[in-house]
Amino acid sequence: MTTQTLGLEQNLYDYLLSISLREAEILTQLRKETAQHPIGRMQIAPEQGQFLALLVQLLGAKKTLEVGVFTGYSSLVVALALPSDGKVVACDVNEEFTTIARRYWQQAGVADKIHLHIAPALETLDRLLATGEAETFDFAFIDADKSNYDGYYERSLQLVRPGGLIAIDNVLWSGRVADPQVQDNRTKRIRAFNQKLHQDQRVNLSLIAIADGLTLALKN
Repeated sequence: MTTQTLGLEQNLYDYLLSISLREAEILTQLRKETAQHPIGRMQIAPEQGQFLALLVQLLGAKKTLEVGVFTGYSSLVVALALPSDGKVVACDVNEEFTTIARRYWQQAGVADKIHLHIAPALETLDRLLATGEAETFDFAFIDADKSNYDGYYERSLQLVRPGGLIAIDNVLWSGRVADPQVQDNRTKRIRAFNQKLHQDQRVNLSLIAIADGLTLALKN
């Protein structure tokens, strides 16, 4: 995991931010607070957040899904990009982390747009499907435990509409996926997931080398 785009020298990364990043002050505050957290490395990069917001706007999205909230940066950046009647359905299991998220959502004035479900995400996604919400989402962002990525993806694929977009984080896994010497379980699962998506004809695919690697899967 990384809080900035892999492979860029610091001076080039700083330049990228200086001429590209347009980060709302509330997002900067949240990012800085999260950086002080013992596992603050789980925070997405600001340039990635801005890219997600742009994707949401390009899609004309109104209803989005998030699997994995942490302290709420990605939820907040998406909610800010949505129209006034937009909605984020957010899934997480951690009350401590999401308490920070709720505070910033409230301060930003978007708490009414974000519907947080504290439960195992697979259960929440299955419940959404069971209650008739298949093909009603415009966009989904997956950034949670890697062991369940395949399950999150399969359910998200059912939940997004044709022409909807699924974005999956950490697919380059700090470069470990490309190192044959690395054979731990999480790395092997991400490799297998990446290979599966490469062959998946249900979507159009692009892996973007931003932050820790972001796969975009556009549903046919």
